[in-house]
Amino acid sequence: MRRLGLLVATLWVGSLWTVGYLVAPTLFATLADRALAGTIAGSVFRVEAWLSLACAATLLLLLRMPSSRWGAGDMAGQAAGWMARWSPLRLVIAMALCTLVGYFGLQPFMAAIREAAAGRAMAGDARLYFGLLHGAASGIYLLQSLLGVALILKLR
Repeated sequence: MRRLGLLVATLWVGSLWTVGYLVAPTLFATLADRALAGTIAGSVFRVEAWLSLACAATLLLLLRMPSSRWGAGDMAGQAAGWMARWSPLRLVIAMALCTLVGYFGLQPFMAAIREAAAGRAMAGDARLYFGLLHGAASGIYLLQSLLGVALILKLR
């Protein structure tokens, strides 16, 4: 079970880092049409959000299995600082919450602002609100990515 859990966590965290820090920036750097790059990135992030929830559910099931001894944070004595207090279970829950808030909570508002602009450049308040929401979502995504590193370190 431990190896399966590490495999699922590695898939999850690897996909987070690949999508957020390789695929999305490459789209915006490569495509001249920023709206098209945003649409494609949005589709990729949607798939990533659903993959995140599937990985979280799988890990929660594995961590709660009676035969699982690694769910309680067996490295707690070896880890330094804040990470010592975070069990794999808490890390998975925190990462899942990041997905729920960042993608399913903030993204619909961003999509509504984009849709209201209907193909033309955003102006004034719409641009400001979109920027604030995008910044918040990016910060949550970064937090989730860093929690993922902590999860991998805990599970290995």
